[in-house]
Amino acid sequence: MWVLLDKEHFFVLCPTGTLFDAKGFGLMEGNVIKLAVAPTEIPWQEASRDIWDSKYRLKDATGQPVDADLQATYERIARALAAVEADEKLQRHWFERFLWALENGAIPAGRITSNAGALEHKPATSTINCTVSATVGDSMDEILAKVHEAGLTLKAGCGIGYDFSTLRPRNAFVNGAGANTSGPLSFMDIYDSMCRTVASAGGRRGAQMATFDISHPDVLEFIKVKREDGRLRQFNLSLLITDEFVEAVKQDADWPLCFPLTEKERERDGLDLQDPTQVLWKDWPVKDDYIRNEVGQVACRIYRTIRAKQLWNVIMASTYDFAEPGFILIDKVNEMNNNWFCEEIRATNPCGEQPLPPYGSCLLGSINLTRFVENPFTDQARFNWERFREVVAVFTRMLDNVVEINGLPLEQQRNEIFGKRRHGMGYLGLGSTISLLGMKYGDAESLAFTEEVTLQMALAGWQQALDLAREKGPAPALTEEYTVTAEMLRRRPEMAADGIKAGDLVPGRILHSRYSRYMQQLAQKAPELVAELAEVGARFTHHSSIAPTGTISLSIANNASNGIEPSFAHHYSRNLIRPGKKSKEKIDVFSYELLAYRELVNPQAMPGSKDPKKQLPENFITSDDIKPKQHVDIQAAAQKWIDSSISKTANVPSDFPYDDFQDIYLYAYEQGLKGCTTFRYNPEAFQGVLVQEKDLSETLYRFTLDDGSVVEYRGNQEVKYDNETHTAANLFDALKEGYYGKL
Repeated sequence: MWVLLDKEHFFVLCPTGTLFDAKGFGLMEGNVIKLAVAPTEIPWQEASRDIWDSKYRLKDATGQPVDADLQATYERIARALAAVEADEKLQRHWFERFLWALENGAIPAGRITSNAGALEHKPATSTINCTVSATVGDSMDEILAKVHEAGLTLKAGCGIGYDFSTLRPRNAFVNGAGANTSGPLSFMDIYDSMCRTVASAGGRRGAQMATFDISHPDVLEFIKVKREDGRLRQFNLSLLITDEFVEAVKQDADWPLCFPLTEKERERDGLDLQDPTQVLWKDWPVKDDYIRNEVGQVACRIYRTIRAKQLWNVIMASTYDFAEPGFILIDKVNEMNNNWFCEEIRATNPCGEQPLPPYGSCLLGSINLTRFVENPFTDQARFNWERFREVVAVFTRMLDNVVEINGLPLEQQRNEIFGKRRHGMGYLGLGSTISLLGMKYGDAESLAFTEEVTLQMALAGWQQALDLAREKGPAPALTEEYTVTAEMLRRRPEMAADGIKAGDLVPGRILHSRYSRYMQQLAQKAPELVAELAEVGARFTHHSSIAPTGTISLSIANNASNGIEPSFAHHYSRNLIRPGKKSKEKIDVFSYELLAYRELVNPQAMPGSKDPKKQLPENFITSDDIKPKQHVDIQAAAQKWIDSSISKTANVPSDFPYDDFQDIYLYAYEQGLKGCTTFRYNPEAFQGVLVQEKDLSETLYRFTLDDGSVVEYRGNQEVKYDNETHTAANLFDALKEGYYGKL
């Protein structure tokens, strides 16, 4: 029997022991299932439909659609993930629940959406978005072996990250070769070419992240390398920034650039290990073949010393003009790592939201927050917390099931993901949701909402970690026992206070739940839950991260704002790679909140309109309206309850003053972030994916013709070239960067 409770909720009464088949809507409360009415559906814009069709819709070998529509895509994913369950009854039940979660805002990451249930058509692809390489050893065998592993990884559709600061600096002497090395950046060129070649074979374009230690002698070259046209364009670049370096900047101190030292090098060059002007003792990811002291630190030869602030200024000038390098606060990453006792992190996935150990994998999914807003743009606007927590719970099980069908190509990758079962659930549409609820991105109310929605996701997720561990068993890494070392006691002095001594064997579940800094923080909100996790163990070691969700947001979420971002603009152009096109194609895109406002409130509304009848509410702001510190504040509000990291870009207008920009990374450090990235449109640099019409219209591009004459076009003007029509900006970029005709 159906009972109408109010305008927003129904109840259905069921006989005892009988579940009503409602695709999992709502919560079972005794013999009553509470059903929330789905949010108002906003028509799918053509750009969104097109991206789903080109990237996420399953097609056969001839290009004919297998997924009839988006609902068919959902059903394919739900069926593939439910098939992991133990028996037919559970498979049927979880298929319905997974399908409900997908219909109510759960969006698995791109590789899951594209490849789950697609083995018949794509047998060699993975459901994992990205991985991290094993440590690249400083030898030709190691370098080339990792190129091979990376090629197999990219072929499977996964991005990959590497730490290249393990390679000796340019002009360092190589004993075996009797010559000086060309340095890590020359070897990065090999990886870049490999990525471009593998990606060109079809499927997903390759994505790579290169991290680099701030103390490496070639760090200045690393910062500036992408200023060369077309070089390392398959890479994102990020610096590994230590607390020690930031403090040196604050104190305007000297900063030594150094690299590990072998005994042969020490003897050959007569270096004194006790002389602090020659040798610095540091923690280093590779210890074999290097000189070590009694606490495991490696002797590093000081090549030269520069002022820390001078290096800082080079970094900030580069990010201002070229949007790179990114900023990874690696000490914070390792300090807050749930697996602090069994791994050291030096690299991330290509977008930076998943710092990972060697062979670690990036298993992602996002929840579309706009799906939980009821009565948007009214005084009665509210967020449905109950339904949100239920979607988190179901989605957590879905992502855990993805581990079983990971499709990773390397045995070491499979061992790592099965051992720790880490995933990164996040959300998208935060900026859009803030607008729907009548708040303003970056104000106090929005910060409080951001922290609360992240906390609720964490609490619901870790409850599932406990429930799944009881049902299916904890992550194997948490069932192992680990020998306590002096180093562990130094990093966690509270262990000694609890009576734990060096040499003791302690289960991973204890080290994870009781001594992880993140879990200690979570215990302040849910002490009983964390105590139970320490007793039972968790199903996975990590639950959350926030990805950039670019094409996922644009397609399946109908251009809800990316990840944790505000909307880039409410009406803008997006550069897309189309099969058969020789340059990128510009298409018009509208933000989700603009579409919703036009659908529900004012069909004539348009950003920038001078007509009062067409103007948007004041809280409809965009990334350019937000100060860099506000970007950081939002990220900090979320980071408190995210156990991995966050991909976030502080977008600033092209005319944003450098003096107001230059301290943004220092502010990020002070707010406790794990990383930070900025973007300012600069026509002198290669173009990004998102471009505002205003920037294009105000930028002139010059083309030199075969006869030596020069023609000029504004960036948004159309140009006929090579029997195709291009925007001037996209054509200029394609020719300059060397990818014209190669997309």
